[in-house]
Amino acid sequence: MALTHSANFNSTPQLNVPEIGSGVGLIDQQKERMIGEKVFREVQHQMPVLQNPWLEDQLGSVFSHILSQTQLGQPIGLVIINDPQINAFAVPGGLFAINTGMVISARNMDEVAGVMAHEVAHVSQRHYSRSQEAFKGQGLLTLAGLLVGALIASQADGDAGTAVMLGSQAAMMDKQLNYSRNQEREADRIGMQYMYSAGYNPQSMADFFEVMDRATSKVSFLPDFWLTHPLSTERMSEARLRANQFPRIKSNLHDEDFEILKWYSRVISNQATEQQLQVLANRNNFAGQLALSAFYLKQGDYVLAQQVLNQAKAQQRPNNLLVLIQTDIYLGQNKTEQAYQAVQSAARIMPENRALAFKLAEVYIRQKEPVQGFSLIQRFINKNPRDIQAWRLMQQAANIDRQSPFRTVNVLRYRAEVEYWSGLEENAIKSLLHAQRLIKGNEMLAAKLKARIQEMQKERQLRI
Repeated sequence: MALTHSANFNSTPQLNVPEIGSGVGLIDQQKERMIGEKVFREVQHQMPVLQNPWLEDQLGSVFSHILSQTQLGQPIGLVIINDPQINAFAVPGGLFAINTGMVISARNMDEVAGVMAHEVAHVSQRHYSRSQEAFKGQGLLTLAGLLVGALIASQADGDAGTAVMLGSQAAMMDKQLNYSRNQEREADRIGMQYMYSAGYNPQSMADFFEVMDRATSKVSFLPDFWLTHPLSTERMSEARLRANQFPRIKSNLHDEDFEILKWYSRVISNQATEQQLQVLANRNNFAGQLALSAFYLKQGDYVLAQQVLNQAKAQQRPNNLLVLIQTDIYLGQNKTEQAYQAVQSAARIMPENRALAFKLAEVYIRQKEPVQGFSLIQRFINKNPRDIQAWRLMQQAANIDRQSPFRTVNVLRYRAEVEYWSGLEENAIKSLLHAQRLIKGNEMLAAKLKARIQEMQKERQLRI
């Protein structure tokens, strides 16, 4: 269920957004996309990326509404980083990332949408690529590499990460990576227009700036988001004045769907305690009950998880996360038929729902029914060939497909895609070369393998 019910999608004012993309050469756009995909693979390899279809779907729904207001093509994707730091970033080509800390610190979905809209504006206006240094040789690729390096350094423990950030790389970051004041203002202005036309409250961007400024004034460090997006009193005032120019949209500070998202995010990112969740659940709080059930499920305590989930079920509120948790409780107990009954109805009613489709595919795989699994997953891969979880399910389905004469070849093919998009490029190419040696009697499949190997080898040449 998309967390967009409080947004007003009827109002679509005329946007005043410069059409930067229309003057960009095709070669530049292709280069940006290759760089964005390279950074995507590096981030998957080097950072604690959360692989959670339900959470990705919820945030992705908001992200898609904002993107629909732009002239950007199909984005590389939205990545969720398991990090309590308040941060978000964007890379040329349409790769966007948001930390769990950003979601947890927000008070409503409009504030999260504000951060997303700001990042989308940076990409739509090509702020990286328009910087003077960007296209000197491999300048843009270097810039992307600096971003990855800085993010990894921020993950490091103790003085090691600090030393990296204070070295020459930090000096380069200060010169090249940080946006100019004018670019930040432009991203605020255009981001607010995207927000409003998508039905979100532009005031929430200004609200979040002020909330974060108050929070950071009490501590001795700045969140990563403030380091790469410098915030001044002048910029905060401008953001509020700009937001006041839009017609008022009522903010919902007590959005139960957002509370569910927030507490579930806390559980899967290990930022919630059992005691916190029990206090919420004991108040008959639906979000707290789902989160506590997910907490026990994560610990492998299926009995307690079921007891708490039964309390949530008693409230008789249809919810996809409840369906997914129930299915996982049954799968954890190896009750595959009950798992099938728990998820199949919702998955068939909403075939476009990725989280439900993947869970049903997982059930089919556990029931040794690979063909049904393949048919569910393939359409999502057609839509997004970088979907690591989809490729992983394809690999698992291929592994149990004992009727196929190309079983081993298919396992290797799908494993290669998991490895490749997870940043293990060399391993992926080796898997495909192994598959190529095994293929016999199918020229079409052999040609596909050859073409994919060449493609991977070419893209691997990009060095960050």
